[in-house]
Amino acid sequence: MRNQTSITNVLLVSLSDNQRTIHVLFTVFLLVYLMTVFTNVLIILLVVTCSSLHTPMYFFLGNLAFLDMSYSSVTAPRMLLGLTTRHWSISLPDCIAQVFFVIYFGTSEIFLLSSMSYDRYVAICHPLHYSQVMSWSKCSQIVSLVWSSSLLAPIICTLCLIRLTFCGPNFIQNFFCDLPHLFQISCTDFSMNVLVLIIVGFFHGAIAFVTTFYPYVRIFSTVFRIRTSDGKRKAFSTCTSHLTVVFIYYTSVTFIYLVPNTSNLLTLNRVFTVIYTLITPLLNPLIYSLRCRDLKAALQRAIHVH
Repeated sequence: MRNQTSITNVLLVSLSDNQRTIHVLFTVFLLVYLMTVFTNVLIILLVVTCSSLHTPMYFFLGNLAFLDMSYSSVTAPRMLLGLTTRHWSISLPDCIAQVFFVIYFGTSEIFLLSSMSYDRYVAICHPLHYSQVMSWSKCSQIVSLVWSSSLLAPIICTLCLIRLTFCGPNFIQNFFCDLPHLFQISCTDFSMNVLVLIIVGFFHGAIAFVTTFYPYVRIFSTVFRIRTSDGKRKAFSTCTSHLTVVFIYYTSVTFIYLVPNTSNLLTLNRVFTVIYTLITPLLNPLIYSLRCRDLKAALQRAIHVH
């Protein structure tokens, strides 16, 4: 049955009503977005062109950079347009499409981070077999599985949305379209939708959580058996960047989707939403570039060549 809607546009929340604050936010967020695109494109180019970076770790990092850039591009340009034109209206089909890509890239990133945990596990716990286990064919299969399996959640979420009727008020408390906020403006009973999404979310979340953190149980067990402090330090240093990115990601997601969105926590929720959608895609390449000596060396060689 075709979905009938009584509203055709959704009004997103303005980040501020103060003119000066809006100018400051636009400048800051524009610089953050441009830096996000630049740093992630730079990492992708380095991984593709530098033979020293043709390893599984940097193959995954290149995919992470593409995901970060894509995720930021789904939300940031629309927000910057709103800050510039003061026009925070978005058509309902565009809003639903934004929900699809937000969920898709977010799900892909969480699965890719779990794949990177497995890569670190093999590198530390089975170093002699690393090249055999993490062959290029195996890495390609893992990344292909990440990109394809991540489609399930956004497809289900989108199907749950298009069967609803939206009759307003058409104002949502966010600067981009997200699933919980669209449910709030629906005049259709969405309890079954929520149940389905909880099941899908729990299924995806449980798999991602276990496959991300269980390898580190084995990693820490292996590292603690290393007798020399220098050996322990080297082993931990290979995981620090990944653990930092995982911590930032899970902390932001927890505050956005699991903490109640009450009036007292609304400001805090918006802060973590900005961190998750704008800051994290910029932090990830910076964290890796600052801690990975191979990546810094490849960047220095590229600069000297040109």
